[in-house]
Amino acid sequence: MSEHAADVVVVGLGPGGEDVAGRLAEAGLEVVAVNAGLVGGECPYWGCIPSKMMVRGAGLLAEARRVPDLAGSVDGVTGDWSKVATRIRDEATDDWDDQVAVDRLTGKGVTFVRGRGRLVSTDTVEVDGERYTARKGVVVATGSAPSIPPIDGIDTVDVWTNHEFIEAKEPARVARRAGRRGDRRRASARCRRGTACRSRSSSGPSGCSRWRSRRRPSLVLKAFEADGVTVRTGVGATGVRPGDDGGVVVTLDDGSEVAAERLLVASGRRVDVAAVGLDVVGVDPHAHAVPVDEWCRVEGAEQVWALGDVVGHGAFTHMSMFEADVVVRDLLGQGGEPATWHAIPRVTFTDPEVGAVGLTEAQAREQYPNVRVGSTPLESTTRGWIHGPGGAGVIHVVEDADRGVLVGATSVGPCGGEVLGFLALAVHARIPVSTMLAMPYAYPTFHRGIETALKALRDQ
Repeated sequence: MSEHAADVVVVGLGPGGEDVAGRLAEAGLEVVAVNAGLVGGECPYWGCIPSKMMVRGAGLLAEARRVPDLAGSVDGVTGDWSKVATRIRDEATDDWDDQVAVDRLTGKGVTFVRGRGRLVSTDTVEVDGERYTARKGVVVATGSAPSIPPIDGIDTVDVWTNHEFIEAKEPARVARRAGRRGDRRRASARCRRGTACRSRSSSGPSGCSRWRSRRRPSLVLKAFEADGVTVRTGVGATGVRPGDDGGVVVTLDDGSEVAAERLLVASGRRVDVAAVGLDVVGVDPHAHAVPVDEWCRVEGAEQVWALGDVVGHGAFTHMSMFEADVVVRDLLGQGGEPATWHAIPRVTFTDPEVGAVGLTEAQAREQYPNVRVGSTPLESTTRGWIHGPGGAGVIHVVEDADRGVLVGATSVGPCGGEVLGFLALAVHARIPVSTMLAMPYAYPTFHRGIETALKALRDQ
């Protein structure tokens, strides 16, 4: 077995791992970076970037179909899936080839090793019979993988995850075992291009329902139904079998059946702690996440850092990049602010777009004795009224009244994720609500609804 040495060994090259490896190498450290899949991970090939291309195309179709209500007439608005499929293949993924990303990494001085890395000690990673020892530390950023639920018969059919869905060149009539925000946005994009979708979720109609005011119906559910998505909530799948026509049939626990051409499973993602060998540094091999401190150091393990999906603070590109910055600063001794996770932003790119940050109302009531909430329907604001069709939404704020600061917020509607920026800053920096009420809000904007929601909170 060959032995090699480097200052840092990075295992896993999604956005966070790639950033760590590149920046440390640029700082003059000797870095070995190990990855079995495509460099860049889920985000550029099967996640954020290609899915937003799908959403962009679907949004254009949706807006065109609103023209008769607001601006005149259009002739024959028809979706063409090949347009977005070609753009994903040619512009986003290079036909799922990562050579450009590999060259970018090695161009910074990183030694790239293609293979599965596994910790065999606190400072050594083994890859296909080769051992790489780290003088300064090992960084684990191995991400997560789709979780396939143990449903009877599911192994008898071809199951789609986000990979097959993104790579598909033709639309299909899809039955979805739903739950995650990424699947909701893909359903929205597909259905607006003429794909029939049937969604089954045991957890509720949409992620929006966890964040919204309890007094408001799910806007995303309404939008799905308007787009032709059949949504079944509160039911589970008990069986799967091949259909007579070569498709798939899903049996639900209420006795009904759903037939489709494809079964898309999006019931969450899983982290495999044992596969990367973190058990050798004391992490429970069955753990759903790796425990880390505020510098993303693995608890109880010297010279081992972890970031991204494996630490369980949110399976988002922006979280892995945020934690990557913390790891780089710690390894280089640069100091600065350690990580905090009280204001994690998340956005679901449906229409309406759903943005949320911090605690839900329910979570806040579990943690704080005195909670106030304020909401405003977006369509009641001037900009929402001007927008017309497609302008439905809500801004919802959650306050720890004893401190007078927001601990959570939701922004649903056009540009919901962009409006979230102000709210994310407020939650992260613990800006007093009184300060936010003492500033002017540009008129007429969507974000002006924040002021109305804060006034509703104040008037309680």
